[in-house]
Amino acid sequence: MLSTLEDGKTVRGLSGIPSEGPVLFVGYHNLLGFEVMPLIPQFLLERNILLRGIAHPMIFYKQGEGGLLDTGGFDIIRLMGAVPVSASNFYRLMSSKSYVLLYPGGVREALHRKGEEYKLFWPERFEFVRMAARFGAKIIPFGAVGEDDIAELVFDYNDQMKIPYLKSIIEEWSKGVIKLRADASGEVANQQVHWPFSVPKVPGRFYYHFGKPIETEGMKHELRDREKSHELYLQVKSEVEKSLAYLKEKREHDPYRELLPRLVYQATNGFTSEVPTFEP
Repeated sequence: MLSTLEDGKTVRGLSGIPSEGPVLFVGYHNLLGFEVMPLIPQFLLERNILLRGIAHPMIFYKQGEGGLLDTGGFDIIRLMGAVPVSASNFYRLMSSKSYVLLYPGGVREALHRKGEEYKLFWPERFEFVRMAARFGAKIIPFGAVGEDDIAELVFDYNDQMKIPYLKSIIEEWSKGVIKLRADASGEVANQQVHWPFSVPKVPGRFYYHFGKPIETEGMKHELRDREKSHELYLQVKSEVEKSLAYLKEKREHDPYRELLPRLVYQATNGFTSEVPTFEP
């Protein structure tokens, strides 16, 4: 994990993360949200910071019944402080000076298709920058890469929709899921719930880059202007894309990107030792 200091210098570790909230982390969702699993524990271990995710309601409610899901993985996400996405929950987290984790691409990014790795699917809506400014929160754009190092997507949504039986299942699943972007248009509105099939690879490595914090203190009234809000929104989106491009390029120079060199290093230096990586 790499973070950015106030002077713009990139350093290894999370020392560039502000010590006080509210802080809004805005990033890209890897396939099935793989990147979240190492992310939240590392913040707890290194900085004693609990990231509170704003998640899709289907993680919390059964389709059409309103009961909690029994899926173990979702239990963990709830246990770590995630809340269903809503303006009121977002408001509560910001007002309590929390560290909030937000993925504007949502389901469409997490369930992306073949060839769409590291492509952002963001709606043209600026609410998150206005909410951040309302509480003077710092916005930290970030990118995470590594899904293509651990799995290869082989049977995606487009493939499944060509098979009548699977198509009917997808449509049935999607009927019972709360629609979050019914008023959106284009690809970002395609929130069809399905399970993309992937083939595991010999594990590579996840890389995270947290950009320089963007200050919103004193911008509450300024961001009531639509153009100003859009400008800040585009800045955050651009910084996320820059982080992804930076990591994709820099990881090519990591001698420990593959699993075997990391295992050899830890066998030599102790399995609790931190494995080196590229120079930031």
